[in-house]
Amino acid sequence: MISLAGTQPPVVLPHCADLGSQARRQQAELDVTRWLADRGTPVIPPSPLVPREPVQRDGFSMTFWQFVEEDRDKEPDYVANSEIVADLHAAMRAYPGPLSFLSAAEPQFITESLALLEKSPDLIGPTDLDRARREWQVLEPLVRSRTAFEKAFPGIDLQPIHGDSPPANVFSGVDRDLYSDFELVTLGPVEWDLAALGPVLESAYNRGAQRNGMRPLNEDVLSFVNAVGMLRVVACLTLVPQLPSLVEYLKPAIDQWQTMPFAGGTAD
Repeated sequence: MISLAGTQPPVVLPHCADLGSQARRQQAELDVTRWLADRGTPVIPPSPLVPREPVQRDGFSMTFWQFVEEDRDKEPDYVANSEIVADLHAAMRAYPGPLSFLSAAEPQFITESLALLEKSPDLIGPTDLDRARREWQVLEPLVRSRTAFEKAFPGIDLQPIHGDSPPANVFSGVDRDLYSDFELVTLGPVEWDLAALGPVLESAYNRGAQRNGMRPLNEDVLSFVNAVGMLRVVACLTLVPQLPSLVEYLKPAIDQWQTMPFAGGTAD
């Protein structure tokens, strides 16, 4: 599933997704949220009424969750949400299950999409596509290889992270706020969970990190994850033929990408 931080776009599946890959991702989501719930972390937990595993039916892979009543009168407070993401990271550090390195970046989707976009000049011009491809040549090795990442960013610890902008995925329950939507849970730097959110929310996270005895966000890693995130947005242009209204969610980010340093400065 593709989603964009800070927005509520329609959901559409990337061309490289299949039932097997969806089920593996969903099983990781179920395993992590059950582990967190068992330790008292405020998450929306899997349903106890069915086995905690994906169910496939009519070409779809589904999971089942406990019903939580939403406080529909509460407006999202993204500053407060960003600060409590540090609490989530602190809780997730000890998760013992296997997680793939930066799978939330969906590198295969980016690679295949940049190839497909050559045939769609109506979606992206040749100059922008050339930039995207050259940026991916720089960034892809760091996304696909933990060893390459750790060499490029020495001293940056990796841990289980939410994977899909947790400040935008805090559910306002009637009784309390709950972390939700762990479908992109992965192993990576904590910066990935704050990608593209800007300095105000980064500062809020750093306050939470200090409270938890954790390191602050690293500016170089933030530039890297922001650059990768922007290429994911470019890759999402391949989904526009399936869902034309997706353009309105993508264009502002692409306009911003055009003003950013090449590959987030990683190539410097």
